[in-house]
Order: sequence, then C-alpha cells, then structure tokens
Amino acid sequence: MKFTLSWLKDHLETDATVADIATAMTMAGLEVEHVTDPTAAMAPFTVARIVEAVQHPNADRLRVCQVDTVDGMKEIVCGAPNARAGLVTIYAPIGAFVPGLGVTLVEKPVRGVVSNGMLCSAAELELAGDSDGILDLDDGLKVGIPAAEVFGAEPVIDFEVTPNRPDWLGVAGIARDLSAAGLGPLKTPAIDPVPGTFPSPVTVRIDAPDLCPVFAGRLIRGVSNGPSPEWLQARLTAIGLRPINRLVDITNLVTYDRARPLHVYDAAQLVGGEIVVRGGQVATDTPSHEGGEPEHLIALDGKTYTVDPAMCVIADAAGERPIGLGGVMGGESTGCSDSTTDAFLESAWFDPITTAQTGRSLGINSDAQYRFARGVDPASVVPGLELATRLILDLCGGEPSEIVVTGQVPADPVAFDFDPAYVQRLSGLSLTDDRIADILLALGFAVERAKPWRVTPPSWRRDVEGPADLVEEVARIEGFDALPDTPLPEMPRASKGILNPRQARVRLARRALAGLGYAEAVTWSFTRRATATLFGGGDERLVLENPIASDLDCMRPSILPNLIQAAARNAARGHPDAALFEIGPIYLGDGPGDQRTVIAGLIAPHPARHWTGAGEDALFALKGDLLALLEQIGAPVASLQLNQGHNRDWWHPGRSARLQLGPKTVIAEFGALHPRVLKALDADGPMLAFEIVLDSVPEPRGKGGKARGPANLANLMPLTRDFAFLVEDGTASGDLVRAVSAADKALIAEIRVFDLYRGPGVPEGKASMALEVVIQPREATLTEAEIDALSAKIVAAAEKTGATLRG
Repeated sequence: MKFTLSWLKDHLETDATVADIATAMTMAGLEVEHVTDPTAAMAPFTVARIVEAVQHPNADRLRVCQVDTVDGMKEIVCGAPNARAGLVTIYAPIGAFVPGLGVTLVEKPVRGVVSNGMLCSAAELELAGDSDGILDLDDGLKVGIPAAEVFGAEPVIDFEVTPNRPDWLGVAGIARDLSAAGLGPLKTPAIDPVPGTFPSPVTVRIDAPDLCPVFAGRLIRGVSNGPSPEWLQARLTAIGLRPINRLVDITNLVTYDRARPLHVYDAAQLVGGEIVVRGGQVATDTPSHEGGEPEHLIALDGKTYTVDPAMCVIADAAGERPIGLGGVMGGESTGCSDSTTDAFLESAWFDPITTAQTGRSLGINSDAQYRFARGVDPASVVPGLELATRLILDLCGGEPSEIVVTGQVPADPVAFDFDPAYVQRLSGLSLTDDRIADILLALGFAVERAKPWRVTPPSWRRDVEGPADLVEEVARIEGFDALPDTPLPEMPRASKGILNPRQARVRLARRALAGLGYAEAVTWSFTRRATATLFGGGDERLVLENPIASDLDCMRPSILPNLIQAAARNAARGHPDAALFEIGPIYLGDGPGDQRTVIAGLIAPHPARHWTGAGEDALFALKGDLLALLEQIGAPVASLQLNQGHNRDWWHPGRSARLQLGPKTVIAEFGALHPRVLKALDADGPMLAFEIVLDSVPEPRGKGGKARGPANLANLMPLTRDFAFLVEDGTASGDLVRAVSAADKALIAEIRVFDLYRGPGVPEGKASMALEVVIQPREATLTEAEIDALSAKIVAAAEKTGATLRG
C-alpha cells in the first residue's frame, strides 16, 4: 500500500515530516517498507531566469548565459539549443548532485570560460518530458522557488498491510490510526448523500447471496468522459497507478482513499436492463463437450478466463452473459471509454473467501481482489457509492439516478464486556481509564463506561473479537516503546546434559569415521521384507502392519542393505567411489532386548585408473579403518581375535572375517559382500563393509575423572630388532604379534610385520614371518646383555604359539 504525504494531509491535520510519520506508523504496528522522498533529491534545484545568452567565444554550440538565481547573478555555460534571454528554467548550483547524470557539479572552465552551475533538462532531473534542451517553464514563476514545488514532487510511503487490517488499505484508515497515535486531528471529509433525480433504469438481482450479500448501484447519464485533471493523474501516478480516464480514475481514487473498491460500467453496453449476481454456469447446448462447457469471460486486462460455479459472476442479458467477476475484475465488453455518456456505478460487498479463491485460481491479483479478499467494510457500500457519485458529477457532469440497493448488508460486529484493568494485567502498561477510553474512541470503537465496560467494534474492525484484542489496540497506539521492560526472575541454571557411555561412543565413532573420509548416511529403520530375509531377518513379527511404502514393510536386521542401496544410487548418478557410514538400531526380534546399536561402514572402491596401478588392497584399508575406529571408541583391540570362515552368508566366504573376544562374543564382522547379495539389491560390486555391534564392545575401565594423566614421554632413543619365525602356513599374524608383545609389555612399544616368505629355504607347509620389534627404554640405556635377555624372552614367547626362530 502506497500513499503520498499530501494525500494523508487531506485526512490528517498535521505538520509532521515524512520521517516522523514513518516512525509513528512503525510504533503503531504498520510495517513501513520504504519511503521515497524526491524532495530531498531535488532540494538543491531552484527556479532561475536567463537574463542574457551570448555565443561562447571558443565554441560554436555553447552559449554563455548570465542567470538570475537564488544565489544571485551567475555566469553559466550552456549547450542547450533553446537557451535564450528571458527563459525560465531550473538551476543547479556548484556541489549539487545531478541524478540524471550521476555526477556532482564542480567549478571548472568549459572551453576557457568558468561555468558557475548548470541549467537542467528534464532527463537530468529524471523527469518525464522533452530532453532536447533545458526545461522551459512558466514565465510567471519566481526565481528561487524550489523545483520540487514546481513539479509537485512529494514523499511516498510504502508499507506492508497485515491480513487482519483491511482498513489500512485506504488513506482514511491510516490517518485514523495516526490521529489516535497523536499526530494530529482527524479531518476526513464527511460524505454527503447525492439525491437522485430519476429512478434507475438498471435493476439488480442477486441469485447467490452467499457470494454477494448486498449490491448497490446507480445510473449517471450525460457524463463527459476523457482524461482526468492533472491533480488526479498526479495523485494516481505517484503511487504507481496508470491514469485511464475520469470514470475509471475516480473509482481507483476511492479504492485507495477509503478502501472501498468500486466498478463502473458503460450503461450503453449493458444488455437487458438488469444486472444479475450469480455463480458460474456451465453451458448445456454444446454437443461437442459432454456435460457442457464452462463459460468464459474476457476481462479488462484483455485475457480470457474460464469461470467455474464456485466463482461470483456479474451478468446481464437476463443473467446469460458474464460481464465481470465479482470483487475481482470487470469484463471488457462493458468497460468505459472516452465515448461513454451513461455510466452505471457499482458498489457491492463480496464474500472474502470466494474472492480470494477466485484470485488464486485465475492468477488475478487486482486492487479490488486484494481488498475484498481481506474484508471490505460492509457499511461503506452506500457511502462509497455517494462519494464516487459526487466526484463524477464534479469532474464529468451528468445527472444521477436514485440508488438501487439489493440484498442485506452483513451484520456489524457484536459488543462484548471489557475491564480496563485488563490492560495492565496483560501488557504491563499503567494507563488511566480516560486514556484507554480516548484511544478506543479515536480508533472508532463505541465505549459504554459501565461496570464492566461495553465495547462495540466498528464495522471495519471485524478482527476484534474480545478483550485481548482491545489490549493490543491500546498498547500499539500508546506505543510499543512504552511497554515496561521488567527482567525475568533469576532461575537456577539447568544442569548440562551428560552423555551415557554408549552415547559418548556414538559421538566418538561419528567423528572418527568422518575424519577417515566416510560420509554419514541416515536411512530408514525398515526395508523390504525380501531384502531383510537376505540378511537373516524377515521374521513375521517384524513386518509392519501399516508401512509408509510397499518396499519399506519390515524392520531391518542389518544396516548394510540400506548402505548398499545408497551406494548404488550414488553410482547411478556418477559417484561410484562411495564411502558411507551409519550408526543406528537393528532389530533381531520384537522383544525388549532384541534391538542392537550398530556402527556400519561401507566402501565401493572404484578409484580412477592410474598408471601406478590399483595401489593398496581396499580390504586391508577397510580393516585398518575398522581397527582405528575400535581403538577410538575404547575397544580392547590388542585382545581381539581374528576368525575367518565363520561369517554369515551375506559376506564373501574367502574375503571376510570377524573380530571377537573369546569364542562367543563377536565384536565386528568385515570384508567383501557376497556378489549374490549385491546382485539381488541391483548394486555393482565390489563393495566392502564392516558392522560393529556396539552393545558387545566392553566399556573401558573408568579413569576416575575428566583430568588427563601425566604425559609418559620417554627421554631415551628407541631401538629395533628383527626376528624371522617359521610358522605354519596360514597362521594369523595377529596371533604371533600378540604373543611377542606379551614378552615384556614395559619395554616392547610396537611390533610390525614387514615380510612373509614362502619358497626355497622354507620347509613345505611353513612360512617365514618377519617381525620388527620396537624397544623403548624408560629408565636407562639397555646394555647388550639386557637386549639379549629380552630377545630370548621374545623367542620363548613366540615358541608358545608353535613358531620357531628361523636360521
């Protein structure tokens, strides 16, 4: 909604500046979007008169002018072809910013002659008009008059209207609130009835009172239509409306002035002498369309719209021909033109919901639709008609008929009880009863000060339904900045949440896997039953009675099928080298103890081709990630046993293993997924994965507090010794490493397997496994004898596993 400062002053007697008005609007709850003040940009420019204009001594197309300005006589160089003595134009002094050029004037010579300012064209001031020369103004204008006053430039305020305040869609409604806020007395002109001189030859019939409860109109004959006067065009242009002709411009003026949309018909184009208000109809005489074809309307915007029965239609010719959409837009067939001599003026009240739905369905957002959809004041039906009649008679002449009113105006809002003490209880504002009553009366409420008060909302405030709404009205007019700022009482600080050990492990695992380059996936806790069966699930007890989708009908027994399908989708979209993880529940049964928390990871190793080859086997890289993760969450990695050949049947039998504590406690399974399973899930292999059952990982021993212990850093150089042992072919290297590390846990810091040899020099069925043992002295440098003794302990520990020192 836009309005100009002078327009507001037609309704509000005030000396407030546009900045003061914008501030008051904001304090009263009107959201000011933007204030355009052309007077500020045009402040440096004033009227001047050229006294003398002579040829420039050094340029054929320039003239040196002596100009009478607000700053006295000035010598200005001008290149305009119409510069002449006696011309009244606009003067810009040195230092002024010229918006059309985007420059600030400075004093400088022009072909040897200093120009002390500038004479402006329309384009240089960003005004409409001829820009071939400087402005040629009325000779009667006095030197020094501000340019803004000459061109009628004035500030424009644009603000956002909330859906519950349709009265703000008229300047009169805005002035009412600002007057209540103390910016000045309200002086909205009263609307005097215009008596009719003859009965209206056009009658109105309402066939759909639920769409249009009341419809008023009158005929004005003998009007003279044409371009509107300059003041009316300027007022509409300032708020972004395009002037059309006097009759249409008057209806637009009333729409924005009083929030009362109107429509005017060319009476000569009406057929049948009767206007019918009805719902949309379907033609029954169209054999090419079974059931009939919906009627259409060519609207004033030149577009053709299809009308359905839920829309409000204005029709003539005994109700057969649509000539408008009620509350939305009129039809092209009855629109007014400069040749219109008899006009029928419409003022009605249309159902807000129907109007809003019609606008949405047809994509029309006219000024009328915008207002009727929010609820126009029903009491303005006849007054709005009277106001427009008076303007038409003043600007177009003519003779009015009597007013035709059909239907019943919707009832006014009902009164309710109100206790003024509720203002302080609800808002904290301490106001006298007189002040509260003054605010409500200024806003148009009727107040009976009995005990309790009886308050009746005005017809334009159907959003006010109870005492709380009145408190809001009082608070916003008094000013939201007047609300007391009482601090909240001190409350004890809430204790911070503490993670239990499992939650802490989940957080550590999530960070560790992200650091290893895995992306977290969040998938459903259910899958297709056939898929669940592939992974050891699919029990009838775990089938959902009401699944969200047919392929998500069973609780998942493993996270892996969801990760496999996610990796397959990534590959189908050009990202085959996926690395995903998920931490979540799996379901082995329907009992309370059948849910497990699992950490699952999956990689689909499809690296780009490279001349150096495939690099490290992805399975060993996955194993390294798994062990690093287990160590991060506090699992006893050194005590874990590697067991091959016992994984479940969705793992590749030759490229998978499990990590376990003892013969029964399985901590994790990892390896390549079986090609049969991948094919069933429509996924291209290879895919490698691991699955850790977090519930089976023993919790680390408590550390007695959050403080870290002292750093145990050795100050002596470590040393290494290499050992080659003959072991049974197929022996797991981890078994030998664990045995050797137990020889002396205080001195042995690390053990690395660096060679595995089978061939000449090694008996059949045996293998040579070489270990590098890192020895870290703590208290003193080891002597040769101490090193030999430690080496003997290492050999003895290895022999307990069946290994013998080679050589």
